[in-house]
Amino acid sequence: MKKVIFIMGVSGCGKSTIGKLLAQELDIPFFDGDDFHPESNIQKMSNGQALNDADRQGWLETLNDLAKQQLAKNSCVIVCSALKQKYRDTLSLNINAETNWVYLSGSFNQIFDRLNSREGHFMPSELLISQFETLEEPKDALKIDITLTPENIIKTIKSGLMNTSEFGLFGLGVMGKSLCRNLANNGFKISMFNRHVDGVEVDVAKNFKAEYSELSQAKAFDDIAAFVNSLQQPRRIMLMVNAGKTIDYVIEDLLPYLSENDIIIDGGNSNYKKTKERNTYLKTKGIHFIGTGVSGGEEGALKGPSIMPSGDKEAYKNVAQFLETISAKDKNGLPCCTYVGPEGSGQFIKMVHNGVEYVEMQLLAEVATILESLGQNPDDIANTLDSWKATANSYLLEITATIFRKKEGGDWLVNKILDKAGNKGTGNWTTIASAELGVPSTLIASALFSRYISFYKEERVQLSKNFENSNTSELNVTTNDILEAYQFARIINHYQGFKLISEASNKFEWHLNLSEIARIWTNGCIIRSTLMEDLVAVFKHTTNILTNPELISTVNNYKPSAKKVVSQCIFNDVTTPALAEAIQFLNGITTKYASANIIQAQRDYFGAHTYQRLDDDSGKSYHSNWN
Repeated sequence: MKKVIFIMGVSGCGKSTIGKLLAQELDIPFFDGDDFHPESNIQKMSNGQALNDADRQGWLETLNDLAKQQLAKNSCVIVCSALKQKYRDTLSLNINAETNWVYLSGSFNQIFDRLNSREGHFMPSELLISQFETLEEPKDALKIDITLTPENIIKTIKSGLMNTSEFGLFGLGVMGKSLCRNLANNGFKISMFNRHVDGVEVDVAKNFKAEYSELSQAKAFDDIAAFVNSLQQPRRIMLMVNAGKTIDYVIEDLLPYLSENDIIIDGGNSNYKKTKERNTYLKTKGIHFIGTGVSGGEEGALKGPSIMPSGDKEAYKNVAQFLETISAKDKNGLPCCTYVGPEGSGQFIKMVHNGVEYVEMQLLAEVATILESLGQNPDDIANTLDSWKATANSYLLEITATIFRKKEGGDWLVNKILDKAGNKGTGNWTTIASAELGVPSTLIASALFSRYISFYKEERVQLSKNFENSNTSELNVTTNDILEAYQFARIINHYQGFKLISEASNKFEWHLNLSEIARIWTNGCIIRSTLMEDLVAVFKHTTNILTNPELISTVNNYKPSAKKVVSQCIFNDVTTPALAEAIQFLNGITTKYASANIIQAQRDYFGAHTYQRLDDDSGKSYHSNWN
């Protein structure tokens, strides 16, 4: 990966000498920042006047542009005093991950003596005291004592920057391995760690490295101290381990070896509340924590997932280049990775992503069941789903069609799979979060409970003998009716999912950008679809997709088919809980006067919970003696 190496420090510390030697050693271009000062700055310093921030701003922006231009072609060395953090922020603007800082440190007297011995320099040594007063020592730089010889300084820089890895990945499960290969394929120098367990996990990282040629330059470890010490500072370490207590154990194992301003990225399916707790805890240790949702499965992690980072925005800038480079790209070539918001928000939207995913999968399962009831075999079902790609395409639709074509031993494999659907908890978390926030994510709950019902296989078999189930296969519906019912339910599903995100954003003051979230979900992730692409534009004008004129028209047009399909399934004992719930929810959310008045009267009757009246808009509460 191309890098810009900034050599910084007060005037007289030897920046130019070291910068030139380093550039020669690495065979890359060298630039002295002083050469890019405007004439007005040079004249001011020659007259013994110190530059102010206004004087420096244009100069710093010029050097930032220079660095960007050089990075398009090669690495380079740039010498610049860069005494304040805000100066360094300008110099590394939008190239943070490609920037290395080397700070040449010396005492005032030592540098004062050096300046007095220099000839032809336009900065008088009398101004040195103002430089020391201005200096804000960097926390993320390689600090080198200028008492070392130039040769040893160069060796130290090479050892500290050139022989260390840019990014570390902790945990080599399926996703971790794919992300490592993705990072390596994109030219990043990485370190990989996996634990050592005698007889169970031995030389996992080393064996993995040997398996893939793209990992030839990667470093493999099963010792935490060596792994951490192999990384450039500030260290960037991404955790790809099981959610829950394991994350906390790993953090505690890492902490003794970390330094202030190092960055830990949690790329697992962690609960957003735990992410907020870990962020708060690590702040006390001076460590940045970025909770990051990653979607795309094994293939996505390798070829480009959707990535949802959240946490400290300044820390994100230090990892943005890595995450955005390895992410999928949208139809405009932009990374399907964006800074989502404050701590926990990235994990929250990943949780909701998985909730929406549960529903999308359930809807396709119900569609397949209906098509089977119409007499279609798995090949027919695959053909039907393929025919829908023109108007309702999605990643899940595509893979479901592929699943129905797969045969094993002359029969379709799908028919041999036990009908018990597992889950890893995110659908459960989404349902709980919906309840806690008071958001009616009824489709997600329905899809989750459908999985729970499926798990009672033995009881289902037993009860099927006790209750008559017609399954007459006399469904009076067409495949187009089913398609329109499916599209209808998917719109309701996406409404509920984004409604939950919107309400959480308001509750926690995250200020989430729904359009940008939809955009990073247009590729790489499991719920990518043409509908999601449409929602990118919709969310630029509203946070409620059921207020969009085009979607209103679509829902109204598809609702008759949805009602027809669901009613026919009910008459014929074909189970379609998610399709049915989509209709029930829309009826409920669009009912001007609901039956909740009766419930509130009941609550007041037995519990004196009071009620408000339609004929009094003051908000006053009433209680009645119902007897």
